Amino acid sequence: MEKMKKKIIKIFMYTVMIFTIIVSVFPIIWVIMSAFKTNAQILSSPFSLPTSIKFDAFVYIFEKYNFVQYFINSALICVVSTAASLVIFAMGGYVIAKFRFPGKSLIFALFTITLLVPAQSKAQPLFSLVMKLNLYDNIWGVTLVYLSMGLAMSMFILKSTFMAIPKSLDEAATLDGAGFFTIFWKINFPLAKSGLATAGILMFLNNWNEYFYASLLTSSDKNRTLPLALQFFTESFSYDYTKLFAALTIVVLPGILLYVCAQEQVQASVAASGVKG
Repeated sequence: MEKMKKKIIKIFMYTVMIFTIIVSVFPIIWVIMSAFKTNAQILSSPFSLPTSIKFDAFVYIFEKYNFVQYFINSALICVVSTAASLVIFAMGGYVIAKFRFPGKSLIFALFTITLLVPAQSKAQPLFSLVMKLNLYDNIWGVTLVYLSMGLAMSMFILKSTFMAIPKSLDEAATLDGAGFFTIFWKINFPLAKSGLATAGILMFLNNWNEYFYASLLTSSDKNRTLPLALQFFTESFSYDYTKLFAALTIVVLPGILLYVCAQEQVQASVAASGVKG
């Protein structure tokens, strides 16, 4: 009886898991698959496989529209903002995890509370700051704003990651004459790669898909990011589904590929946070 009960529970868990995977993955596969179909095929048989693999829609988008520039803008903004954020947040996470000082708990609580603050509520002060720095309609103004995004979540992840690194390594390095920056850069930073990968992916995807601040802080076509371009495509190609799905595929694929390349580090970080966090 006990074995039967465990078997039923196991079957139920696998059923739920498979259903969740299908619900999550199928829309993405359907969009990518539809990018290689014609409008007639999409309308007549939306769930069938494409009869042939053609890149006409992708070629049209890159030739007729400034899609290469949009892609470069998004990639540059996201890479620079994510890399700079990781270094800054890693320093903060390391200090909070390894050192004791007055107000430590309060500072970390303030970081965490920012998770409850809607992004739109910071629009006015950030817009004023960008205008005063003369960075309106400039990709570096958007990059500056994106630097602050993901602060709370990144600090939480990196704090847990640095806490999982044995403090005895720091003490041994100190006895060997290593200073603060040496201990951080040469010992803790390399060992925190799983947490850095997780925080980096979350920040990159958030910045890659961000629309509100990109639309608020830019106005010219040359400074558009992919989400803004996608909005334009949605309006222009509302009945040309092949080109619309091709544009969606270009926006979605980089994030998927990034996660696939770093999934082992993400899983390691989640496991470490679960044990030590």
